[in-house]
Amino acid sequence: MTAKRQGPLTDLKVLEFAGMGPAPMAGMLLSDMGADVVRIDRPGAIYDRFAVETRGRRSIVLDCKDPAGCETACRLAEGADLLIEGFRPGVMERLGLGPEVLLARNPRLVYGRMTGWGQSGPMAARAGHDINYIALTGALHATGPAERPVPPLNLIGDFGGGALYLVVGLLAALHHARATGEGQVVDAAMTDGTIGLMSLLYGHFARGTWIDRREANIIDGGAHFYNCYCCADGHWIALGAIEPQFYATLLERAEVNDPEFAEQMDQGRWPELKRRTARLIQQRTRAQWTALLGDCDACFTPVITMAEAPKHPHNRARKAFVEVEGVQQPAPAPRFSATPGAVQHGPVQAGSGAEAALADWGVQPRA
Repeated sequence: MTAKRQGPLTDLKVLEFAGMGPAPMAGMLLSDMGADVVRIDRPGAIYDRFAVETRGRRSIVLDCKDPAGCETACRLAEGADLLIEGFRPGVMERLGLGPEVLLARNPRLVYGRMTGWGQSGPMAARAGHDINYIALTGALHATGPAERPVPPLNLIGDFGGGALYLVVGLLAALHHARATGEGQVVDAAMTDGTIGLMSLLYGHFARGTWIDRREANIIDGGAHFYNCYCCADGHWIALGAIEPQFYATLLERAEVNDPEFAEQMDQGRWPELKRRTARLIQQRTRAQWTALLGDCDACFTPVITMAEAPKHPHNRARKAFVEVEGVQQPAPAPRFSATPGAVQHGPVQAGSGAEAALADWGVQPRA
């Protein structure tokens, strides 16, 4: 383990109740920025070195249904700046660890609650996953080919609309708490966050410049110049030449002389131009297209695999991937010029570092 934490948040103590998806991702982001994140694990929890999203914590195993375990958790919360929990509404209250209890013991605490539907509303207590949450926001309907919606992994609900919004909320509430001494609850719902991510598109929809069906708009696969195409070797490339100067560069480099392509923004021509573009791209391999377009402003990139991404020259130059304990994984982001973050250490087994964490936080466990 790293002896000294590194990053802009080294003065921060975060208590994380172990969960899945966005809650541990939020803990990882805070740890990567230097926060001291202590995770409370349930008895029997198992981790391995590939659980990248759990890196950088120490772990304390507590049975919070037991009064002694609950009391230890309460005492840890007394010394925390931030708390993260990702259970359904009411679970923490039933354990005796709800915000009313913990804010009474630590009025400066920022209590972060990560759920799919939020703490209120008719669906608040219902089970769900990323695909369900983004389905109620318009995001899933807008994603995929015309024939059917396609779930965009769990990047939008869990991590974009979930973890990132939770971290922003936690740090904003922390700023308030440090200025006023007043903690509060941060109710981070994946539905809310995903709707927030859709702000630009809802603005276009209200204006009448967004068509509410898939493959009908510039950035949803409707346009020939903003799309993915299969090459002669079965690999794919991505084109994003929206601006006229970039579109002109694309046509020039690709030696496209067909006058039909001059009407770039004529949506009625897009289906046929997509077919023609597909035939054009099929004439060369991905490597050949990369050699032809990769050094100019044609808004071109090869579509590379997860295996290829760490080897790409740009990602290598940026050191966008790091190896920790033999596991290649994403490097901390964003970058800080004065206080760079770091992977403090790899994932740990449940209970690892508990004695030191309790001592550092000034808590003596009760039998």
